[in-house]
Amino acid sequence: SLAYGSVHEELSTGGELKKRGGDKKGSLHVTGGKGGKPPVKVTEEGAIFRSYRDGKSFLLTPESTVQAQKSFGADIIIPLDELPPYHIDRNVLINSVERTHRWEARSLKEHLKDVKEQAMYCVIHGGLDRELRKKSVDYLTSLPFDGYAIGGSLGKNSKELLELLEWMMPMLNEEKDGVNRRNKPRHLLGIADEPSILGAVTRGIDTLDVSIMVQWMNCLFF
Repeated sequence: SLAYGSVHEELSTGGELKKRGGDKKGSLHVTGGKGGKPPVKVTEEGAIFRSYRDGKSFLLTPESTVQAQKSFGADIIIPLDELPPYHIDRNVLINSVERTHRWEARSLKEHLKDVKEQAMYCVIHGGLDRELRKKSVDYLTSLPFDGYAIGGSLGKNSKELLELLEWMMPMLNEEKDGVNRRNKPRHLLGIADEPSILGAVTRGIDTLDVSIMVQWMNCLFF
């Protein structure tokens, strides 16, 4: 069975990626930080983070995140993706979506070298921009991912999220270029409030996850 939640990866004192927790779905997003300022430097190669432990910089690439998720036996591997903020210039969003697509293609290539009975879902992006969402759906469903995760900015409230899903989900029921999209599972990333869960499931979402519960438990017990 699948367990839902985020996999948090951090630097060990030796400077190597340390796997923590028993989650069985990987999730590695490059997100905007306080005040909309990203806490990392994003390049074509990957994302450069600064360790909160010792201040040293370290690089996460699409390939290294796949290798890490494989090492702890994730049932579902999620590619490294960039999660831009809700309010963002459209040209910046276009560049972000296109970079994430390239990262996802690299992740898939790495995954297919040694599948190990693990699945990999793509992450559909585009924010609330319907043209970019359609572009993301068309491109990513043309690649041999095992399932479709819906990520990126999903609106400022449940209403915007459900309006986006109402419009977008029919595209994942289509057959296009010989690919029957309905045959693959659809996963919603980062959503956990009850109205959104109920609304998403009735619109065709199969599974959901959110990291906040794991973060709360870590604060309480670790």
